[in-house]
Amino acid sequence: MSDKQTTEQKSTEALGMQGDGGQPAPKIEFPCDYSLKIVGDHDDGFQPAIVEVLKRFDSGFNEADLSHQDSRTGRFRSLRATITATSEEQLKALFEALKATGRVHMVL
Repeated sequence: MSDKQTTEQKSTEALGMQGDGGQPAPKIEFPCDYSLKIVGDHDDGFQPAIVEVLKRFDSGFNEADLSHQDSRTGRFRSLRATITATSEEQLKALFEALKATGRVHMVL
């Protein structure tokens, strides 16, 4: 997977759609715990915005379970979270909502 691969391509592969290799990615069995790493600029509004989106898509999401790590230079922050995924549609909508915040650079 190249560093230049788009968030959309990564989310497509994560959701079991055809990836770059022409082979279908493994399917996810729902419901399941689904881990996310969300990368954005390190500013005061990044984490609250992401938490709000995660809670919209998983009402049982607990902010206390969220972990973060700042980049070496302090410019970026990555958040790690696990949600309860219920469907491919939910995950697609979640990726779109994260992207729509304008704060997310990448979701893994």
